[in-house]
Amino acid sequence: MLCGTLLAVSAPTGLFSSPVRAQQNHPATPVVVQPGAPGKPSRTLPPSTKATLPPRSQADVEFMQGMIMHHSQAVEMTALIPSHTENGDLRSLGARISSSQSDEIKFMQRWLAARGESVSMATPGMPDMDMSRQPMELMPGMLTPEQMKVLRKAKGAEFDHLFLTSMIQHHNGALTMVKDLFDTAGAGQDAEIFDFATDADNTQSAEIRIMQSMLEKKSSGEKR
Repeated sequence: MLCGTLLAVSAPTGLFSSPVRAQQNHPATPVVVQPGAPGKPSRTLPPSTKATLPPRSQADVEFMQGMIMHHSQAVEMTALIPSHTENGDLRSLGARISSSQSDEIKFMQRWLAARGESVSMATPGMPDMDMSRQPMELMPGMLTPEQMKVLRKAKGAEFDHLFLTSMIQHHNGALTMVKDLFDTAGAGQDAEIFDFATDADNTQSAEIRIMQSMLEKKSSGEKR
């Protein structure tokens, strides 16, 4: 009886230990669970399930392509600052605009490439061209080739004033592009686009206020 009792007690130990050894020899495969709709149970998906990019509208693609063109001209404008003015405040502002918009151009290019879309709005068969000589329709707020020519020729205080008024025009155009995106049915629903467009709207609105303040300061200084 004692022997039988010992066997009965020891049996569960062997039974419980074998699954542990099995897990150690064969690590569990990650489980992919898809949350259910409200009131519905979750669903376990097969391990081979792959993530898919969220749906997008053509307006999303065109917004990103257009904003790349728009940002590129802003970077081109800021590149003139070192050789056209000694204004320290303007140099700092230009460096900030150039850095942030260059980074955003890279983000937009990655977003489009990941979805198999062209990063350019160029018409098929038409080579890309310098933004100041862009043959296509310009995005809202962008400077015309004539305006860019005048900006390149300006120096010193004249350049400062022209740059600030031109960049305010440019930034206001970007705000228009964001508004048009969100006003388009089905557009701007992609989380990355929503965050980017919202951040661009906030950042450029703040920079417009800074530039307006710089113009007012400059104007009041000239009156004294």
